[in-house]
Amino acid sequence: MERRDFLKSAAVLTAGFTTNTHIFGTVTSSHKTGANDKVRMGFIGVGNRGSELLGLFMQQPDCEVAALCDIYEPYLHRDRSKVNERWLKDLTDKIPKMGEKFPKQPKLYSDFRKLLDDKDIDAVCIATPDHWHAYITIAAIKAGKDVYCEKPLTSTLREGRKMVEAQAASKQVVAVGINRRGNIAYQKLVAEIHAGRIGQITVGRAAHISNLFPNGIGKMQPEEPPKDFNWDMWLGPRAYRPYQYNIAPYKFRWWGDYSSQMGNWGVHHLDALRWLMNETAPTYISAHGGKYVLNHDADIDDTAFVTFEFASGKIITYSIMETTSGGMFPYGELELRGTDGIAYAYEGGYRIRPTSPGQFQNWNKHFDEISFDNKMKLLGDASSADSTTGLIRDFLDCVKSRQTPLCPLEEGHRSTSFAHLANIALATKERLHWDAVNERFLNSEKANEMLGYEYRRPWTI
Repeated sequence: MERRDFLKSAAVLTAGFTTNTHIFGTVTSSHKTGANDKVRMGFIGVGNRGSELLGLFMQQPDCEVAALCDIYEPYLHRDRSKVNERWLKDLTDKIPKMGEKFPKQPKLYSDFRKLLDDKDIDAVCIATPDHWHAYITIAAIKAGKDVYCEKPLTSTLREGRKMVEAQAASKQVVAVGINRRGNIAYQKLVAEIHAGRIGQITVGRAAHISNLFPNGIGKMQPEEPPKDFNWDMWLGPRAYRPYQYNIAPYKFRWWGDYSSQMGNWGVHHLDALRWLMNETAPTYISAHGGKYVLNHDADIDDTAFVTFEFASGKIITYSIMETTSGGMFPYGELELRGTDGIAYAYEGGYRIRPTSPGQFQNWNKHFDEISFDNKMKLLGDASSADSTTGLIRDFLDCVKSRQTPLCPLEEGHRSTSFAHLANIALATKERLHWDAVNERFLNSEKANEMLGYEYRRPWTI
């Protein structure tokens, strides 16, 4: 509750871009959700992550799976035996197990627009590839649905502001699935840090480290997509290109048109850091990196180091290292440095260690080391399921109470913006000056051109 109060009291910057009239009119649900009623959910995108979310929502007694939507027929019909054999062989752990037992058979849709027209659905969970998030979220808001949207919220920075504006013109609840917001260890650590436990904060650091050496996602040629996979619909608002196996399924994360590792992993870590440091947006961004090692089809950098500088004098550094392994810190996934202490954290817990006196100084330590261990992690849950469950439970509660979720749309947009700013700085090789109110660069028109893109017809927001 303390964290929710903090988010509610935070100033929300509303300047931005005007949302165009959408092709959908406003449709309201015929089902009025009360405190003791089930929330009738539609799930748009039920592949790898979508199936994980589907399973976690199904664990909640007040969630009814009312509809499923996917462009791949075996996923839609929940039949793993019909999945492409090549997909099963190469991406075994990324292909959902399926076979769920639904108390009531959900409606099945191959087009999300028809699902959104269904007045019996109260809310939707969106777990499509990133480049679809903005369009479907805005369409869902205009259709009168509450929304749980998986991270990263957007594929471009401009989309995020349009989503915020669409929600502001509605009464819909929109939550963003940035896991650490629902995690007990991070919730407790935020309270410690905001209470001044480590003194004046100077630097926050985190990294994504994953060894793809030597072949990465491979080198492949265009080919015909599987007959039961709607490739044109998968591309959606992005420019048409022939199907390529190392784009979909799953490997779109290494293609800049559809996602990035800054968005995929960076959003988690950067959200946690800016939340802990109580910052909204950086003033300056600079970056170094490139596709230095991996000779594969991916068009994102395999090595990157980005610095975010804030008007308050704080700095965040974030690194991508996809050709090596190991960790950066003595504990956890991120580091926060203050004048009185240093904090290390991940979803499994945190450690806060006192600083020691340095040159010309003479004083005793400020406090004894503080530690917290997440019981869910100690019981062997090595995934982020407990964090996501926290967000899901909060979302369903907010659908009924109409309260603000733990990770509302504005917060999700601001955190996702960090990933976009990082990618733009890497692309331009410039030290960029960012105007967070108007969401434009003050010193680079080249960078401003990368804030959005022209959607492929007929898609438009």
